[in-house]
Amino acid sequence: MADAKVIPFDDDRSRGSRGAGNRRRGGAAESAPAGEGPVGEVQPLPVRGAAAEEPAPEPDQSPAVDGGGEDGGEDGGLERRVAAGLSFLRRRLTGDYEVDDFGYDAELTDQVLMSLLRPVYEKYFRVEVKGVENIPAEGGALIVANHSGTLPLDGLMMQVAVHDHHPADRHLRLLAADLVFVLPVVNELARKLGHTLACAEDAERLLAQGELVGVMPEGFKGIGKPFGERYKLQRFGRGGFVSTALRQGAPIVPCSIVGAEEIYPMIGNSKTLARLLGFPYFPLTPTFPWLGPLGAVPLPTKWTIQFGEPIPTDGYAPEAAEDPVLMFNLTDQVREQIQHTLYKLLVQRRSVFF
Repeated sequence: MADAKVIPFDDDRSRGSRGAGNRRRGGAAESAPAGEGPVGEVQPLPVRGAAAEEPAPEPDQSPAVDGGGEDGGEDGGLERRVAAGLSFLRRRLTGDYEVDDFGYDAELTDQVLMSLLRPVYEKYFRVEVKGVENIPAEGGALIVANHSGTLPLDGLMMQVAVHDHHPADRHLRLLAADLVFVLPVVNELARKLGHTLACAEDAERLLAQGELVGVMPEGFKGIGKPFGERYKLQRFGRGGFVSTALRQGAPIVPCSIVGAEEIYPMIGNSKTLARLLGFPYFPLTPTFPWLGPLGAVPLPTKWTIQFGEPIPTDGYAPEAAEDPVLMFNLTDQVREQIQHTLYKLLVQRRSVFF
């Protein structure tokens, strides 16, 4: 399988509608009858007229209604969640939902797919996110990251990081290699998540629509490199991603991911099996294929994802996208920034697993 065609390849925010927030329980304090207070206590003046004939209202001792109590609040929240779930199922069954031209299903991604990825992100890899404020709050931008880990879990974790932590609730659209879109099931899920083919045409369309686009220019060279070369960036192709950013005037945001290299330590590559299966490589790890399906479980490493300062491209002339020297210089700048941040994060890391 060849590389991709043009572009090789805390506060917790609430996720979705969760019902009503916390409600305060009210109650009126009983006051002592007039004249029975301690000696010297100032008593309220008597009320004259019609108001004096009306007895003071008794404190409301009836059970809280409309979810005012603890149990009521929980029941009300549960009812709303059940109603929302049934409404979601009705829309899915009747086809009353929207997908864009690339097959991206925003509702399914938010309500289901992100919910499936989130436990892996939060509990298994315990991802720490830094610099998410460097991602623009609006408009198109190209996020360029290192690629590693034998299987492309790093791209999915980066997508969750943007989805859950960006203050503007932005979504990341990943550019994926051809292989992703020929695999059954994987193809459909990738499209629903908003992924598209790693080619200049699709990338430019998304940027022109003001989307965040993620690309990993190392492609299979990065994800399938031996364990001994971990955290050493491979060649970034011919700089196609820089040309795409220049054409749209979109900023480039470097992204460094630490932790993915160790989830499947690749100690060998069976080229014969890779050719038979049509894969770019067939990994051999300390657990796979020796332990069978159990060997496909990734190691629970501790991850850090850091987004660097954006590199602007809107100051260049339109013909700059065809300047090979400029593309080479910008590509090298992005690569060096990612590599430098990787080394810095590795020095700061206490352990692979903690």
